[in-house]
Amino acid sequence: MDMGTSTMAMSMASATGTAAAATSTATMSMSMGDSCKISMLWNWYTIDSCFIASSWHITSHGMFAGSCIGVILLVMTLEFFRRFAKEYDRYILRAHLASLTSTAPSNPATAANKAPGVRSALISTSGRERSFRPSVGQQAVKAGLHMVQFAIAYFVMLLAMYFNGYIIICIFVGAFLGSFVFGWETVRAGGEGVEEEVTVCCG
Repeated sequence: MDMGTSTMAMSMASATGTAAAATSTATMSMSMGDSCKISMLWNWYTIDSCFIASSWHITSHGMFAGSCIGVILLVMTLEFFRRFAKEYDRYILRAHLASLTSTAPSNPATAANKAPGVRSALISTSGRERSFRPSVGQQAVKAGLHMVQFAIAYFVMLLAMYFNGYIIICIFVGAFLGSFVFGWETVRAGGEGVEEEVTVCCG
């Protein structure tokens, strides 16, 4: 009897301890950020869902709708900066070619009398190879645009990791709208492929 009672008591204590640990874990997950609903599985939480920080605590359907619109605009902003970076690359290329044109002689026959740098510039613009190295300032701007894109993309990734179906759908919608608005360019057939021309923005 003593052994049976002892075994039963140990089993009950173990079960009670397991239940208490599970309850404690559940309480911690539910009490994060003032009763935020957070899940690492697919969910459709609206009210009491939280994102990124406890201050982003959804307390009404209107606030959740605003958050969804904000996520869409955030992803569209990412597409805008991608397009902006592309346009900046085109800008510095046009500026480079313009500088070569301004330094090139009007009569190519007189190129032999010019400095070696001008002769090489004429050769590079007349041939297929037109590569050049951006200045330090231009490269700094390019790096800054890349950093902004990286930061926004990382923020979007963090939002997606909450596995909220509505937020993930908004990310997809933002990607579609952003590409539709900022990726809309006139496409014309070039000599050796497809060339893009600016028609919507930043031209």
